[in-house]
Order: sequence, then C-alpha cells, then structure tokens
Amino acid sequence: MRANVILFWVLTGFFALSAAVYIFWTAIDEREPGVEWVGLVAISLSGVLSAFIAFYLGRVHKEQGGELPEDRLDANIDDGDAELGFFSPWSWWPILLAGSAALAFLGLAVGVWISFLAIGPALVSLVGWVYEYYRGNFAR
Repeated sequence: MRANVILFWVLTGFFALSAAVYIFWTAIDEREPGVEWVGLVAISLSGVLSAFIAFYLGRVHKEQGGELPEDRLDANIDDGDAELGFFSPWSWWPILLAGSAALAFLGLAVGVWISFLAIGPALVSLVGWVYEYYRGNFAR
C-alpha cells in the first residue's frame, strides 16, 4: 500500500505543476489574454482528488499496518495473485450480453427507441449466463 501512497502523492505533485504551467501558458496567450478557468479548475481538482486518495491510503496503511506484496522486497510475483473466480472459457453469453449493451448505447447515441430493442436480448443473455451451469452436462 505504501507504493500506492507514493504514486498518488507523485500524481498530486504532477497535477499541481501542470496547473501552474497551465496558468502561465494561458496567461501569455496573445489571442485570448487572461486565464482559462475551466481547464485550470479541472486540473486543480484532479490534483486535489489524488491528494485525497493519497491521504486516505496513507492513513489506512498507518492504522492497519498491513503490507501488500508489492511493498516487500522479498515477495514473489505469485504472492500478489488473488483468486478471481471461475469463468467458463466456452461461454457465448458474455458476447451476447456485450452486443446487447452495445445496442443499448447505440440507442442512446442515435435514437432512444433502439435502446428498447436491447432490453429483450439483454435479459435473455443475462439469465443464460447466470444459469448456464444449471442445464445440460453441468446440471446439479
């Protein structure tokens, strides 16, 4: 966790430096004199957000005292592997569900009525994916 804290503090410094450069760069612009506030606020708030995350992670690390594998010099690569779960390599349901989601987002971009066409395939794909091990050779 210490590595994450250091990375977020470095990111905070980067955003602070970027905000300072952005103020200078927009102030010397000859076409539009003055500071461009939208970009300055966005870059500054990104720095504030990364500082919040760094502070929070630092406090959690200090209170709990736990060490992650990336904090130890004697750790192996396998120490950081977590169990991600079981996934079916032959399942077609995630592809169909992704197609339904793509159709829904296409409907949001083009016409809302297309999103309604995605509801049926999305429900069938989701139910099929959840219950694929309750049919056929894998039924219990």
